[in-house]
Amino acid sequence: VVHGQTAKTITIKVDTFKDRKPISPYIYGTNQDLAGDENMAARRLGGNRMTGYNWENNMSNAGSDWQQSSDNYLCSNGGLTQAECEKPGAVTTSFHDQSLKLGTYSLVTLPMAGYVAKDGNGSVQESEAAPSARWNQVVNAKNAPFQLQPDLNDNYVYVDEFVHFLVNKYGTASTKAGVKGYALDNEPALWSHTHPRIHGEKVGAKELVDRSVSLSKAVKAIDAGAEVFGPVLYGFGAYKDLQTAPDWDSVKGNYSWFVDYYLDQMRLSSQVEGKRLLDVFDVHWYPEAMGGGIRITNEVGNDETKKARMQAPRTLWDPTYKEDSWIAQWNSEFLPILPRLKQSVDKYYPGTKLAMTEYSYGGENDISGGIAMTDVLGILGKNDVYMANYWKLKDGVNNYVSAAYKLYRNYDGKNSTFGDTSVSAQTSDIVNSSVHASVTNASDKELHLVVMNKSMDSAFDAQFDLSGAKTYISGKVWGFDKNSSQIKEAAPITQISGNRFTYTVPPLTAYHIVLTTGNDTSPV
Repeated sequence: VVHGQTAKTITIKVDTFKDRKPISPYIYGTNQDLAGDENMAARRLGGNRMTGYNWENNMSNAGSDWQQSSDNYLCSNGGLTQAECEKPGAVTTSFHDQSLKLGTYSLVTLPMAGYVAKDGNGSVQESEAAPSARWNQVVNAKNAPFQLQPDLNDNYVYVDEFVHFLVNKYGTASTKAGVKGYALDNEPALWSHTHPRIHGEKVGAKELVDRSVSLSKAVKAIDAGAEVFGPVLYGFGAYKDLQTAPDWDSVKGNYSWFVDYYLDQMRLSSQVEGKRLLDVFDVHWYPEAMGGGIRITNEVGNDETKKARMQAPRTLWDPTYKEDSWIAQWNSEFLPILPRLKQSVDKYYPGTKLAMTEYSYGGENDISGGIAMTDVLGILGKNDVYMANYWKLKDGVNNYVSAAYKLYRNYDGKNSTFGDTSVSAQTSDIVNSSVHASVTNASDKELHLVVMNKSMDSAFDAQFDLSGAKTYISGKVWGFDKNSSQIKEAAPITQISGNRFTYTVPPLTAYHIVLTTGNDTSPV
């Protein structure tokens, strides 16, 4: 009983024998570092700036994000001094050095749109669009001896020379210190909008495949074990027809969307090449879900926006849910999105992994954003996603996003984590609650449950019913709530009888419950 009113009851059933599958640690990834104690497992060097990034001199171009400016922003943003910025590859090496310090996977974006910034002289005028003296042409394969000090005056930048530079410094992807993955540029369907001075025409579907094959071959020739991520699609408009690509109608044939075409063409090209050219199918996902007249990624919004934000993760997995968005209204046959993407991968290029290398659910400093992120991290873990990297939409602190990561990766301040094997967990109320369960490898000695109450005003009593090989005798609980993004320890679980217990979850709260077998605590 809470505050004199009877809490409603929901049932949560967990079965450690069912739906067992590994959880990739790389779903706990980011693009921008947050507080620093999230114990992230993957970091991505990406975004619009990387399309025009010149590794030889560390200059890049902002495109339509800021005055079509070519400058040293990536250096200053990465905290590099001018002297450091003058060293080849410094933006990337400082990024990777930080990944090595944190023990994370590094995903590095390579340029594929054709040209990179030659100088740091500010805005590029329309009359200076590539090819011009403001740009160096990107060539994938140098076909000449590599230099660790590249020629700054030959008007070319060689991508394989860059990969060679990184391998020379760190070792190959298969070594402990090597760069593990390379992305085939960033959001190509938007190039003509974000980078009109580099690629003024809309990208074609066949063009994108041809560029992808050529760049992947160049990477694999230098580092065969590196994982190639593509096509780094910005969102649903790109998944569907590559943002109405000029040649889509002529190539689409029987493919139901661009996703299928790209996967199939990469598979066929890989067969010709005798090696896999696409390791990870890579998309971005910024929900279009609306609530109270506001898109959830635009601002924290009103109560309806917050409710929509907490429900929006269901679009990733739940066939019964229909969000308020143009995607759900006009393209519902492609939802829920994760099983649909997986279906395409399994049909057109089996064995390819799935990544969501940019995403956000908004409300970064609001409990609704914290609960949405907590739910998403659990959903990614049970849906075979290989890597996922949060993208910070607002400057400043992201307390509740940070809290969601910590709930899985550092809930006790000692870097203790959710398990690495997902197991079956079902709730009787998917609107007001979410639950994700895991165990650690084969032992099942610890059972981890992440439980959320999405209701704004009602607590619930969760009746847990556990089945599997082990009997759990006690539990500890950590969580955050609407009052604070600080993770605190909550009341322990002492009354477990026959693998059943009840625990009250207050409104707008996320808990991580760790249940143990055996003699970890003295019997009460």
